[in-house]
Amino acid sequence: MSEAGVIHDIGYQRYDGPRLGRLAMQQALFVHGLRAAYGLGRSAKAKIFPWLVFGIMLLVAVIVAAVRSITGEADVLTYLEFAGQMSFLIIFFTAIVAPQLVSRDLRSGTLPLYFSRPLRAADYVSAKFAAMVSAIWLLLGVPQFIMFLGAVFTTKDGVKGVFNEIGDLLPGWGYSLLWALMFAAIGLLVASFTGKQAFAAGGIVAVFLVTTPIVGVLSSLPSTTANQLAFLGSPMTLLAGVGQWMGGRFDLELGRFGPIYGIEAVCLIAACLLILLARYRKVASL
Repeated sequence: MSEAGVIHDIGYQRYDGPRLGRLAMQQALFVHGLRAAYGLGRSAKAKIFPWLVFGIMLLVAVIVAAVRSITGEADVLTYLEFAGQMSFLIIFFTAIVAPQLVSRDLRSGTLPLYFSRPLRAADYVSAKFAAMVSAIWLLLGVPQFIMFLGAVFTTKDGVKGVFNEIGDLLPGWGYSLLWALMFAAIGLLVASFTGKQAFAAGGIVAVFLVTTPIVGVLSSLPSTTANQLAFLGSPMTLLAGVGQWMGGRFDLELGRFGPIYGIEAVCLIAACLLILLARYRKVASL
């Protein structure tokens, strides 16, 4: 006597809704990364540090706007100089946020799940990089806008004064974007090599701070050319050199090498992104 098989219908159905594709996945990763950078949707503990840094920078912007309105001095702290003055806060912000964006994925083992879908390594890298850049740029751009509003509402030159402020703000925002690109590229690259957030944060701080003595050594050489190129040795002084070339007051003697600073900044960002992409292509192929 043979037994007949029985098929039970337990209600599973195939998904027949819209398939949004890679672009939607990138957008989701970007939004999630930007929210994670500021601790949105996470515990109160995760919000403390990013919002503390953001609050300090807003406070500085308000103080600058107030001092400028009282004294009438337009050069208390320019838009180009703002990022440089806040550099250490940006370093620590990057050291906390970058591991949140990539190290957590390594530690939790979610990367194989991501790459099991039609999501490429380039999609993952571009989404995380865009989220990190946006987080750092907002950290700088919003306080600069507060400074701009303070200057606009206290200007004595009317419409001409407003347009002058816009002409100063836009290069400042562009310079802040360069800072965001540089710090995001370096921070994500360092963080991508370890799933331990503490190690990633320490490595990021080390990259920015340990390279500073290189500048001091090159600056002490008897060669004028070496002195003028010395600031290429550290990401922070490299960015200061670009700011000096753009017309900021960074008290750096660059000589005729100003364009070299701009070229190296672009090349360093590109190199970090290429290495980061190669890193995740290797992970995706495993």
